[in-house]
Amino acid sequence: MNALSGIRFGPQIESAARAHGLEPKLLAAVAAQETGGPGASSGANVVGDHGHGRGLFQIDDRWHAFAGTPAAMDPAKNADYAAGMLSGLLSEYHGNVKEALSAYNAGSPTATGTVTQWADGSRLGYADSVLRHYAGLGGNPSALGGGMAAAATGAGSAAAVTGPASSTASSTPAAALAPLANFQISLPQPSPYPTQYRSYASVSGLDGNGPQQIDTLMTNLIDGADGNDANGSS
Repeated sequence: MNALSGIRFGPQIESAARAHGLEPKLLAAVAAQETGGPGASSGANVVGDHGHGRGLFQIDDRWHAFAGTPAAMDPAKNADYAAGMLSGLLSEYHGNVKEALSAYNAGSPTATGTVTQWADGSRLGYADSVLRHYAGLGGNPSALGGGMAAAATGAGSAAAVTGPASSTASSTPAAALAPLANFQISLPQPSPYPTQYRSYASVSGLDGNGPQQIDTLMTNLIDGADGNDANGSS
């Protein structure tokens, strides 16, 4: 194991990723998104979202009993918990990485989720921002294991975001994201972790609403002070 050499908490992230059948750089990219920030190669072991987001992957104590235990601030255990959740979502969404990432953040596979503005002005939804971190870490579809099928659309991966600084794929400099837009991976086995842990739509009885309305509702939950959503996933 040495895929994450030089990455903060790399050994813990890599061990958790391999235990749950994930590509280590993909899991590291989630940590970079959650507690690192635009351009970061790794995350930090911090408490965020006004005390609710715990550890490297910002597990929220309002949604996860695990987050209320001392183990949540142990990088290895935090990474293992996050890897189990992401593995479960990948199983639920048939290996579609982008859908699983969107659900990890916003509870919906089609939600834009938390929007991150990068230094070059690009504003990317949660999944696309994680994939940009992934590309920055040197990740590529072929590294994600057997059964992976690239499904490049030719239109890029960045969804348009409303607002004056919105970005489309054509204006996103991370051209390497295009082949990552809808790539698939096969997982060795289902995860024992629950997969409905973050679904604001299901908790609020909004499953029958369209993704655009759910996006609007999720936007209303974003804490403008720190950029984290109410579920603690930034």
